[in-house]
Amino acid sequence: MSESQYLIGIDLGTSNCALAFVERSLGADARVNDFPIPQLHRPAEALSLPVLPSCLYLAGENEFPAGALRLPWGDPDDELIVGELARWRGAQAPGRLVASAKSWLCHPGIDRAAPVLPWGAPAEVKKISPLTATARLLQHLTAAWDHAHPGAPLARQEVIVTVPASFDEAARGLTVEAARQAGFGKFTLLEEPQAAFYDFTARLGASLDEVLRDVRLVLIIDVGGGTSDFTLVQAGAGARGLVLKRIAVGEHLMLGGDNMDAALARALESRLVSGGARLGAGQWQQLVQSARLAKEALLGANPPESWPVAVAAEGSRLVGRTLSGQLSRQETETIVLEGFFPRGGPDARRRGGPRSALQEIGLPFARDPAVTRHLAEFLRAHAAAGFAALGIQSPGLPRPDALLLNGGVFNSPAITGALMAALSDWWPGAPPPPLLRHESLELAVARGAAWYGLARHGLGRKITGGAAHALYVGVGGREAEGETALCVIPRGQEEGEPVEIRDRTFHLALNQPVRFPIYSTTADRLERAGELAPVNEEFRPLPPIHTLLKSAAADRAVPVHLRALLTEIGTLELWCVSDETGQRWRLEFELRGAPAPVEVTATESMPPSFEDARAWIGMIFGGKGVAQSAQHRPGHRPRDARHLWDSLEKTLGSRDNWRAAVLRELWSVLFAGARHRRRSDNHERVFFQLLGFCLRPGFGYALDDWRAEESAKLFAPGVQFIKDKSVWSAFWICWRRLAGGLAPARQAEIWASLKPFLAWRVPPSPAAGIPKTKGIHPEGLEEMVRLAAALEHLDPAEKTVLGDWIVQRIRAGNARGTAWTWALGRLGARVPIYGGAQNTVTPQTAEFWAELLLAPEGAAQESSLFALAQITRLSGDRARDLREPLREAVADALRRAKTPPTWLAMVTEVAALETSDKARALGDTLPVGLSLAGAAPRESAQTPIPQPAR
Repeated sequence: MSESQYLIGIDLGTSNCALAFVERSLGADARVNDFPIPQLHRPAEALSLPVLPSCLYLAGENEFPAGALRLPWGDPDDELIVGELARWRGAQAPGRLVASAKSWLCHPGIDRAAPVLPWGAPAEVKKISPLTATARLLQHLTAAWDHAHPGAPLARQEVIVTVPASFDEAARGLTVEAARQAGFGKFTLLEEPQAAFYDFTARLGASLDEVLRDVRLVLIIDVGGGTSDFTLVQAGAGARGLVLKRIAVGEHLMLGGDNMDAALARALESRLVSGGARLGAGQWQQLVQSARLAKEALLGANPPESWPVAVAAEGSRLVGRTLSGQLSRQETETIVLEGFFPRGGPDARRRGGPRSALQEIGLPFARDPAVTRHLAEFLRAHAAAGFAALGIQSPGLPRPDALLLNGGVFNSPAITGALMAALSDWWPGAPPPPLLRHESLELAVARGAAWYGLARHGLGRKITGGAAHALYVGVGGREAEGETALCVIPRGQEEGEPVEIRDRTFHLALNQPVRFPIYSTTADRLERAGELAPVNEEFRPLPPIHTLLKSAAADRAVPVHLRALLTEIGTLELWCVSDETGQRWRLEFELRGAPAPVEVTATESMPPSFEDARAWIGMIFGGKGVAQSAQHRPGHRPRDARHLWDSLEKTLGSRDNWRAAVLRELWSVLFAGARHRRRSDNHERVFFQLLGFCLRPGFGYALDDWRAEESAKLFAPGVQFIKDKSVWSAFWICWRRLAGGLAPARQAEIWASLKPFLAWRVPPSPAAGIPKTKGIHPEGLEEMVRLAAALEHLDPAEKTVLGDWIVQRIRAGNARGTAWTWALGRLGARVPIYGGAQNTVTPQTAEFWAELLLAPEGAAQESSLFALAQITRLSGDRARDLREPLREAVADALRRAKTPPTWLAMVTEVAALETSDKARALGDTLPVGLSLAGAAPRESAQTPIPQPAR
């Protein structure tokens, strides 16, 4: 790329985006220029505004007159509105508004490339992904720039895009992907707090050294719409003048102005509706937007005593009856100032408790809303680095010499005052650290990013510090020792400097999947690249790296070493390099969100009798040579396929005690003999019984996704012995047991196969519009239904189809047994076991099913009660949760029936499933040593997870 004419800084914010630029040709005489962003302000009215609201509105068909959405650079290619008009219109119709895309982009619990936004939107609204939403914001900025600079398109300029300092590798990688989708050519990422500090240095120019002459430590507090970032910068004298070094950043903290708006909205809701009722998801979004406007007015300069708020009544049109109320300044100060910036001593600790209000739109926001307590934890965690910068040793928290505030919330004098009052409690007898002056909290980050472009080329003062996070690769360990990780990027590693880790050799299997657990930490650790460290609470797991190391060489283990590079873009590259051939393989992060966490990574040794168990499976399902060699092995040999289970239990003990590691290794042996499963009806039945048992629940263990995908290839061929009901039963149960590990496309294939049969056999009369399938008619209706209900990745519309068929059967009195209520509970569950929350059925559908099960004739059955607990379970997400009166009725039914306390807790509070309840919901027990939530045991399967040679 030829040298760019401009250096462009983009603040990709949660609430607003901004763009600033520098003319590179002016060199040291360059000044930062703001770029007013053309956008639609109202229909058919385009204005250039200082910022672009980070909002997108998905307009309905014919919602706006022809030509009303025309932008200065021409007609839009679709009806996706970006900017101020999107925010304005979205306040009226929140079900079509996409906001806080950046928060969703760093949400690890969803597929961030899947169309899930607007969250909780009506079915008729076409959704987009967080990745697409981010790319569209950048595309709008690109189009606006190109329209103003036709001779210097943005794709040919050097661009700096800002991200929170706490963004992990996955979120950074997705930001990079969004920038590439937007057509960016040469670009890099910069931490937002650093960008704000660059803006401060740019404004001071030559006087910077004098202003910071007595400053040794600067604390940057950045509280934006969706995140809070804390950064420490050390200032000191160097050979060429002032030297600036970033020495610490905080952990990812999803807490900001959006949470304050939601907290105010919750207080208002109790006054707008009576009897403990709650607003619908759309009304709630309207109320949050009204609360935001009220907060800005009541906590701003010259605030009024109160501010009116209103939302459309349920079922009313945009113009019609409203629910209205008032928010007072005193109440606002109490909720925001005391709730988010409370005073307390330097020993203040973060608190647990229920999720903050914004969990009600599906985002995993911080449990403790107190920014000041998080800030105290940050300073305490980095006290050693802070005191070293100050050149002193002292107990307590290091007191910075100066503060730099960033983020729109600090436009409020009241919030700024509350923060400073809280800080004054931490250093009694000393004044609060002085504030460094800023000119615009909305534009500082974009301006600083543009100035950083000059600093990168030696035309401005650069902040050093290298990598904000240290990165580690998990390399296993024994259970007694705990897990161990290898440092690949130390904190402070400079960009562009490759790290060759040659003193640790790994033996990796070629042509087999390999999984690398990855951890990051912002703690003040001293490990250098290549050093090992025990994994503890300071390490935060990232989405793992997994890959298939392909080679023409034989399937064998080869010695490799790791090569790591922190790129100039700001992302991590990790390579495996063969010590024998020089071949190298790029390892990729899983960026799109894993449906279920896999936390176990070490290697557990197999029991001494495992080789016997392997031999017995080979004897039944192996080739002729394998079977013959097993015949001569001493031990509990199976006489035939029917006795394989008995032989395995006599060899390994009761199957209920087989550990997860043993089960996954048994799967490997069994799957190798899959082609021999059709030797007899007993072979086929036992094969699928054992396959499902060994792989259940299909996820939660290293490389389970690969095992499930390999196993899924056996579904389409079906069964050979079609007249044997026990074979069919084993077949369906197998796929239900491992369904959690199947990709959405695989689950869709299974549903497409089941649907025609279920349509004719589940409802009392065949479902209309679905022809009867010719050919083989499988047996095992109830197991087919349970399998279909376990496919959590299915589109909610398909789940609703099956659920309504089951409802018809229940009403007709033809649903004896627990399979039907179990299936309905699984289909209507508010909190999926492994699937994405975006695939839950609508609350209206779930309420209809719950009311049916709550009827007197059904509510007394234990299976119905557990299904009710799942359907009415409290998720904390307003878009999924059912009406309060219905949940209370279910809670009363559970109390009367004296069900286990955990069932009642599911309905009355946001709580994780207990192990026994999770097993009941799955329809199966969990393997010993497998944890699907919370702390995982320090063990795992003997899979190709890299182990260093000792």
